[in-house]
Amino acid sequence: MKRLLPLLLALAAPALAHAQAGTWDIDPAHTLSSFTVRHLVITNVRGEFGKTTGTVRLDEKDLARSSVEATIDATTLNTRVPDRDAHLKSPDFFDVAKYPTITFKSTKVEKIGEGKLKVTGDLTMKGVTKPVVLEVLGPTSAIKDPGGNLRRGLVATTMVNRRDFGLNWSKTVEAGPVVGDEVKIEIEAELVKAAPKQAGK
Repeated sequence: MKRLLPLLLALAAPALAHAQAGTWDIDPAHTLSSFTVRHLVITNVRGEFGKTTGTVRLDEKDLARSSVEATIDATTLNTRVPDRDAHLKSPDFFDVAKYPTITFKSTKVEKIGEGKLKVTGDLTMKGVTKPVVLEVLGPTSAIKDPGGNLRRGLVATTMVNRRDFGLNWSKTVEAGPVVGDEVKIEIEAELVKAAPKQAGK
């Protein structure tokens, strides 16, 4: 029995490692990327992007080995006001004709509490790349959907100054700027376990 136990542990090690680490795809159909910015100093304007894709490589045994890559389709911007959307998509702001995507690529992942992560990485918007820090709640424990796929959820938030990324347009009224500089970005993402790659593919 003493000799059998180490053998069983050795055989189980690959399975345990597979359970701890894995690749998860961001499901665009169940993911929402949104932003909030101050308008006329007195209220907030909220908008969202209709399509977010990407990959989370999660190593729960050693979170420092985890990574995140995400792409937001800037052309899907929606604030529920067509004229405002057109202005935000113009060169005054996102210039989506020239820069159709916003991307994030992590450089560091840290656990800061139970169910909380700090993800540092490079955010590229309107052709400008700057380091940002995402505060992440999750990911949740994995569950099976009706189709048998494993899924998890997370919420990531950060604050950026839009002028750092060349989104400089503004006007000033009596109360202050029409558009605030500080923008809150939030990504509520649903992840689905990626299918293992077949040999030779």
